[in-house]
Formats: sequence, structure tokens, C-alpha cells
Amino acid sequence: MILVVNAGSSSIKIEVFDNALASVIAGAVSEIGGDARLTLGDQSRPIGAPDHAVALEHLLEGLAAHGLTLDRLTAAAHRIVHGGAYLTAPTRLTPDVLEQVVACNSLAPLHNPHNLSGIAALMHLAPGLPQFGSFDTAFHATNPDVAVTYAIPQAERDKGIRRYGFHGLSYAGLVEALRPDLPRRLLALHLGNGASLCAILEGRSIATSMGYSPLDGLVMGSRSGSIDGMAVLRMASDHGIEPAAHLLNHDSGLRALGGTNDMAHLLTSETAEARFAVDHFCYWAARHAGSAIVAMGGLDAIAFTGGIGENAAPVRDKIMAHLACFGRVPVHVVPADEERQIARDALGLMQRANA
Repeated sequence: MILVVNAGSSSIKIEVFDNALASVIAGAVSEIGGDARLTLGDQSRPIGAPDHAVALEHLLEGLAAHGLTLDRLTAAAHRIVHGGAYLTAPTRLTPDVLEQVVACNSLAPLHNPHNLSGIAALMHLAPGLPQFGSFDTAFHATNPDVAVTYAIPQAERDKGIRRYGFHGLSYAGLVEALRPDLPRRLLALHLGNGASLCAILEGRSIATSMGYSPLDGLVMGSRSGSIDGMAVLRMASDHGIEPAAHLLNHDSGLRALGGTNDMAHLLTSETAEARFAVDHFCYWAARHAGSAIVAMGGLDAIAFTGGIGENAAPVRDKIMAHLACFGRVPVHVVPADEERQIARDALGLMQRANA
């Protein structure tokens, strides 16, 4: 049994998989540090969880109540958002590797520290359990230098300022879901509150819309997407750096244009603002898609995933209408399953170690 842990800023999600990668049970603790609630299987109840360690302890107790005690687990596997330029493949979490993850905290200050808190909590509760990490940036490590390099002075590039790309675990899972008939040139769109796209050539990422941070690229639920750097500097001058960052990451995107980041609400609203927000979202997704198609030298198929990509047919239809100039190609809708991909990574590492 493999325990997958996905620790966020105020939540921990878990899922247990057997060695055939079938899901056994899933659960979560939300609102850690506040009105925390534990959900496990078909049960949901309020709990006291002042921090991630206590939240994870509650989840492990819940698993034990379902007969899944720690001694039945063979490994734990974690989602880690940023692996930087060097952690570009799933790996066992040794002290040396964890030092490298900590070194990436400055690249993902809103994500990596919380991922590390889940790892530390589980190491304390189950010190003998092997732990593995899968990085959201790793899938894009195959992007060529020309795709990841910003045209800025070398001294700035030496600080690690480059394109990294995100949603890699979603794209890796999508590729596995489409095998063995994986299209050679696949345009993949992960559309949710966070949104990005990826040019996948022969199963490998060669270009993606997100950059140094998850802010770049497509319009998102509350993120602006691509914006002129001088406009960012103007906002920072007017409001200060931290308030400007909050505006761009939390008060922009669909929320700024349509008043909400709920795409289902926008699609059913009759207001001009809601219609414009949807049209803007689809237009810019297609604009960025054209760039990805150029990177691949053509297009053989398109795949949608993520909450909006899977469930909002009108959004898919609008994007496809913009892309009609590239000809008719097969369209796939693939449920996002990052947790299973993380378990697959860990299982592969264990099998290679035992071979």
C-alpha cells in the first residue's frame, strides 16, 4: 500500500493505493489552524488541527480505523511543487534531497514549505516508512534551453530566473492515460482555477505556458496570466510589492473580469461581464495554444483535463472554435489524477530498487 500525501497551505489531502494503483481510500483535512474538518471515505467531521502534524495524525488514525495501519504501508509519496533546475525526476526523500527541496523554497514560497511540513510530519509519525517525492516542475525538464531561457542578463539567469512550468504531475498522468495510443504531437490543456497548457511531443514536454511562477500564461480563476512586466512594476509602484503580488495572484483573472472565479456560475450568468470573462478565458487559451502548436511543428490531437477542462463543455467548444484554423483533430477529455501519478512514480522507484 502506498500513501500519497498532498500538503497545501491550510489542508492535507491523502489517498491510499494498492500495488496495482487502484485507489483504496481518500481523505483530507481542510482549514488547518481554523475550523478544521476531516473527511475520510464517506465520513466527515470537525476536528482540532492546529498544524499539519496534528492533521496528519488524525488522518492516520482514521486510516487505522479502516484497517489501514502504518505497518500495512510500504511507502509514502508526496507532491512537491518545485524541484528547481536539478530535482527533475521522482526520487526517494533522503536528507540530501530534502536540503535541495529547501533550497527551492525561494522559488515557491507559497507551496514548498507546506509540502515539506507534510513530509516532516510523516517522518515524525512513521520514521521507518520510505518516503518519495514527485515534483510538479519535473515533467517540463525536457523543455529545450530556447524555451526556458528569459532574455535577461546572465547574472539574473544565474539566480534561477527562468521558465520552469507547473502542473507537471497532471500532464504526466494524462500521458499515461492516453497510452498506448498517445498522439505524437499533443496539445494538453489543464484548465481549472489554475490553468496552463503544454506542448507534448512524443510523450515529452517541449513547451508550456507557465513560467518562473504559476502566474504566467493563461488567464486563471484569480491569476492574471501573462502581463507586461512594466505593468507589474506600475502596480508595485502604486501599491507596494506584496499588495501587487496579491492583486495579480488572488484578485485578477476570471474574478476580476466576471466577479467570480466559478466558471460554472459564469457560464450560466446572463451578464455582459460574465460573458466577457468566459470569452477572454477561451480567447487567451487559444492564443497560447497557437504558440504551443508552433513549438511542436503541428498538431495531432488535443486533450483537456482539470476541473474546467473536464466539466465545462462550452469552454472546450469555444477554444476548439478558435483552433479550427489548425484543422480537425481528435479531442480527448482526461480526468486529472495527480495522486495516482505520484503513486505510480513511487511504485516505479521501488520496483527498480528491488530489481
